[in-house]
Amino acid sequence: MDSIANSFSTAQATEDGLGCFHCGLPVPRGSGYTVVVDGATRAMCCPGCQAVAQAIADGGFTAYYRRRAAPAARGEPAAPPHEFLRYDIPEVQRSFVRASAEHLKEAALIIEGITCGACAWLIEQRLRKLPGVAAVLLNYAMRRARVTWDERRVRLSAILRAIAEIGYRAQPYDSAHVEEAQRRERRQMLWRLFVAGFGMMQVMMYAVPAYIADGDLGADIEQLLRVASLVLTAPVVLWAAGPFYLGAWRDVSARRVGMDVPVALGIGFAFAASLFATWRGGGEVYYDSITMFVFLLLGARFLEMNARAAAARAHSRLATLVPAVAERLSGDPHSAATEQVAVASLACGDRVRVRPGAVIPADGVIVEGASAVHEALLTGESRPLHKQPGDRVIGGAVNLHGPLTVRVERVGAETVLAGIVRLLDRAQAEKPRIAAAAERAAQWFVLGLLIVAAATAAGWYLVAPDRALWIVVAVLVVTCPCALSLATPAALTAATGALYGRGMLVTRGHALETLAGATHFVFDKTGTLTLGKMALVGVIPLGDHGRENALALAAQLERASEHPIARALVAAAQHRVVQDAGHITELRNYPGAGIEARVDGRLVRIGGPGFVAMLTCRPLPDELVFAADEVTVVALGDEHGWIALFTLGDPLRRNARTLVRELERRGKTVCLLSGDRPQAAQHAARELGIDTVHGGSSPAEKLDVVRALQARGAVVAMIGDGINDAPVLAQAQVSIAMGGATELAQVNADMILLSERLEHLLEAVDTAAKTMRVIRQNLAWAAAYNAAALPLAILGYVTPLVAGTGMALSSLAVVANALRLLKGSRAAANAAAHGERAGYARA
Repeated sequence: MDSIANSFSTAQATEDGLGCFHCGLPVPRGSGYTVVVDGATRAMCCPGCQAVAQAIADGGFTAYYRRRAAPAARGEPAAPPHEFLRYDIPEVQRSFVRASAEHLKEAALIIEGITCGACAWLIEQRLRKLPGVAAVLLNYAMRRARVTWDERRVRLSAILRAIAEIGYRAQPYDSAHVEEAQRRERRQMLWRLFVAGFGMMQVMMYAVPAYIADGDLGADIEQLLRVASLVLTAPVVLWAAGPFYLGAWRDVSARRVGMDVPVALGIGFAFAASLFATWRGGGEVYYDSITMFVFLLLGARFLEMNARAAAARAHSRLATLVPAVAERLSGDPHSAATEQVAVASLACGDRVRVRPGAVIPADGVIVEGASAVHEALLTGESRPLHKQPGDRVIGGAVNLHGPLTVRVERVGAETVLAGIVRLLDRAQAEKPRIAAAAERAAQWFVLGLLIVAAATAAGWYLVAPDRALWIVVAVLVVTCPCALSLATPAALTAATGALYGRGMLVTRGHALETLAGATHFVFDKTGTLTLGKMALVGVIPLGDHGRENALALAAQLERASEHPIARALVAAAQHRVVQDAGHITELRNYPGAGIEARVDGRLVRIGGPGFVAMLTCRPLPDELVFAADEVTVVALGDEHGWIALFTLGDPLRRNARTLVRELERRGKTVCLLSGDRPQAAQHAARELGIDTVHGGSSPAEKLDVVRALQARGAVVAMIGDGINDAPVLAQAQVSIAMGGATELAQVNADMILLSERLEHLLEAVDTAAKTMRVIRQNLAWAAAYNAAALPLAILGYVTPLVAGTGMALSSLAVVANALRLLKGSRAAANAAAHGERAGYARA
């Protein structure tokens, strides 16, 4: 309650010119601290406020004082420069600074002291004037900022000092600090809810006798009950309802009207009338309605807070996935000695031991050991992934089985996990067009509501003055646009959380809205519709040789090679139960041709058909005619003849055909846009059933194709993964990058398919469409509710208590409808999982 009173007193003092112009606190007599702002001399309460206000004025940012919706925090003299120099030390920067490009660095900061949107504007304007600052993105709701700067022109310490000079404190983002602030906010909301609930129950106990008696109580008893109700209602109105007053004051100070304005007016008018009736000893009092109304409103906001927290919980967990301590091996590769070190102190090239059940501390490559790794929270892949030496692992994943030795490749802000957090921050900082439109509509609605309330008050004052007050209160309360303002953000938040749980990361605010309206889905081929790596397509045994024995012999010959074809053969053999091919000696590699070795005394070759034919002294097998131009053929033979032919290529991803078919069934046009050979692109298009194909396209030609589609009115969704896809991803209205895509492609994408499972892309399309339906339902419900409730309230058929209940229930209905998106239908995934398994069988 003290904080509310202080806020009002400082605000009033500032408006009256009696308080500090910067922070609003009283100015001590004879202080003499002043600053000239916009040509007028303004009084300051202390040297700190004077220094901050002078910095704002010198920088040309005095518009801040016209924009702000609340007084600033009391200024403190900026810390001496050496206090910020420690943040220039590379070891200190490692945990929160990353190199975004050559000479460019990016840091995640949390800003303390922000009280309104004008604070965010001031910080952004101040930093953008610093030479060398390339970009500033500040999330006002989360008090987080991402700053990009040229390290050749400005240091991080100068950026932090510039923020401090205008009265704010910036420090590296700390998830523990944010979680503590969220716990404090929730605890305070619970206390407010408790005070309102306790007051409501006690006031209702005093109101019931008056209702039952129907005027038969004595005047002294009625007055006693009024006074007792006043005592219990005062804490509810003056403290528990504080957020509504502060919200209304911020709106009015910013020359706009928000949903808190009618709520604050309704509570204020009802309490003032009740207080006046109590002082006079006669007339209607509304203490029971006031306390019930505040309790219901706070309950609705508390549930909304929990709903938002549930939808964003995965994001919050990301920052705590990486452990604080790692087990680092000594620098001697022959030594098994380890030491416990902070993860923040790890450097690229360090080797760490990850025990079964432990969390991998940083991105790296396995150098020893094999295990299953669980990456569900990072990629949406629910199945554990088998990992062996040479495979990459992601920091934050869980090692399930055997011990691993991992060579660290990326640490701190450079890791995959840090990149996901950055992209989520960007999505939350951006506002979709539909959300902005809903907010503008709500503001106009509130303005109209206030005009209607004023007209209602005037009309009822002429007809029945004794009923005018509570009817106006009911009008203000019953039509509060909470449901209208919640309709869009509640649905978008729930949908984003649901998609992330399925492996689709939404990185920009407009993505779902645009994806729902996409008419053309344009796919890259390699790495998007195909796996993007060489794999065994088929085995053709020749003569009396068996398929499995031939594959086992080929894998044993290629085991020591690093060639992509060799790795594909070895990988195919590992997934089959094959017997030992025999003892191998005299192994020789013929670069560009193949491998020759003796197996149990016989000479064997594997490689190109011509290379093997020189050993077999036989003509090329007739089966070569069955090999398509799009595959690579590897032959295996010995001195006695041909053993087998292996066909290798870039196979289609699982469910690629189902994805294309289902998109077309939903009325979408599917196109293939590839930089690969036209013949390879045509072959993949035939396999997938795609009619529109552009093969052999350069990045510029890809751009031309998408621009041509857009010129014809198409809304293009582009799906790609390579560096050459980055320009066209940026050109498309909505873009999706694969989880294994290059960093440049991911930066230019609006969504990232972390799981790389195409059925999740189909789920995203369906979820986007469902999200737009839910938003339309929410908006229609909010509009219908207000259209029905407003006339009834104006005619006097709705009491303040019923109005408060109806408004709270309408808001909860909107949130509950949005939360249906969190459940999400798995119909698309199940359909994809059961489709075309025969088409993907490996010979």
